[in-house]
Amino acid sequence: MNTLFDKIWDAHVVQCVEDGPTQLYIDRLYCHEVTSPQAFDALRDRGLKAFRPKQVYAMPDHNTPSDQQEVINDPVGRKQVETLKKNCEEFGINHFAMGTKDNGIIHVVGPEKGLSLPGMTIVCGDSHTSTHGAVGALAMGIGTSEVAEVLASQCILQQKPKSMRINIEGELQPGVTAKDVALYIMAMMTTSGATGYAVEYAGSAIRSLSMEGRLTLSNLSIEMGSRAGLIAPDEKTIEYLKGREYAPKGEAWDKAVAYWKTLKSDDDAVFDKEVTYRAEDITPRITYGTNPGAGIAIDGNIPTLDEIPEAEKAGFLSQLDYMQFTPGEHLEGHPVDYVFLGACTNGRIEDFRAFASVVKGKKKAENVVAWLVPGSWLVRQQIIDEGIDKILEEAGFELRLPSCSACLAMNPDKVPAGKLAISTSNRNFVGRQGPGARTVLASPLTVAASAITGVITDPRTV
Repeated sequence: MNTLFDKIWDAHVVQCVEDGPTQLYIDRLYCHEVTSPQAFDALRDRGLKAFRPKQVYAMPDHNTPSDQQEVINDPVGRKQVETLKKNCEEFGINHFAMGTKDNGIIHVVGPEKGLSLPGMTIVCGDSHTSTHGAVGALAMGIGTSEVAEVLASQCILQQKPKSMRINIEGELQPGVTAKDVALYIMAMMTTSGATGYAVEYAGSAIRSLSMEGRLTLSNLSIEMGSRAGLIAPDEKTIEYLKGREYAPKGEAWDKAVAYWKTLKSDDDAVFDKEVTYRAEDITPRITYGTNPGAGIAIDGNIPTLDEIPEAEKAGFLSQLDYMQFTPGEHLEGHPVDYVFLGACTNGRIEDFRAFASVVKGKKKAENVVAWLVPGSWLVRQQIIDEGIDKILEEAGFELRLPSCSACLAMNPDKVPAGKLAISTSNRNFVGRQGPGARTVLASPLTVAASAITGVITDPRTV
């Protein structure tokens, strides 16, 4: 009667504190330059070493420029990247330096290198660690003090979350991507609908998703308040991981696959909460507000005041005021200033293939500034090997260097105040892409269509 979450959790329990948290063993710790410095300082202050440094992998990504990677001009960002390198050298941590073939966004690099594997417990001082749950791992974002805990002991103290299963049954319509599925779920459940839960995604529509699509969906689990977003490993997972650099080899591979095939919720497993949605109800989505749950079908309208509960009207109007939209407004056809393809949400090879499929033979709108940023150097090389860079170049787009880029305002790719960006990233918070910047979240297909027309565009019409 165990869920997938229960199986992984129970296999990693070291001890349970009576009326307190569980001490959980951690298989993989990821670190980047923003949240790790204080954790390493905490070890120094107590005279501690990293307990199992070979199970820790670190790389800079948030501050990494996407136009060149010779120098970081921002002194704060430069110091964070330099400090990460020094900390890794001192504590014996695996470090994938900026500009090297191993580098990229940590939540893209982990799965593509086979560092994130089914059945693992994975943590990182970053909320979007939930991404790695797509391979059938229990992956959670943690705080800086907890990063220090794991560095020092390879364990963490955690309260066990409740369990939830979200089923998407049926067949997705043409033009509908995993990003649209995630935005639909968030609109239905709100951004706090999964708070306190570890979510498992299931159903025929989930099984039909590619691994890149599953990574996108798991990535956005945190935007519903969930602690984790898991998808049971299947033949697609196994095929995706086979031959990856750090995946098991030979007999170890066969043994691992046999174990991975046991990682699924039992038929009689009971969840604390379970919801089901129909794939046929999901169409291409966009957001209109300043949280990822404030979304609509791309051919729909922003809700009117009559549709908003009285207690939520002030917040609703505040969001629209910032976004410069009005209640009931139809956003399809609204001019955009910037388009962004990338982030740990949609910076993988499939996302660039999708974007290229729309822009091939067409031209970028003159009024649009476009940032197309792969999530890793491996993805960038795949783009070149497949000739996608030529398609993009002929359509008037520039392929940039791997970085978190315009997902957040911590590197040079900042959207100017008042400008409207349509973005494949994960958050549309106030100022997320730059002070005063306005963000509409969408899929790579929708962003591509909008980049060609210069206005918010339903990809099904292009």
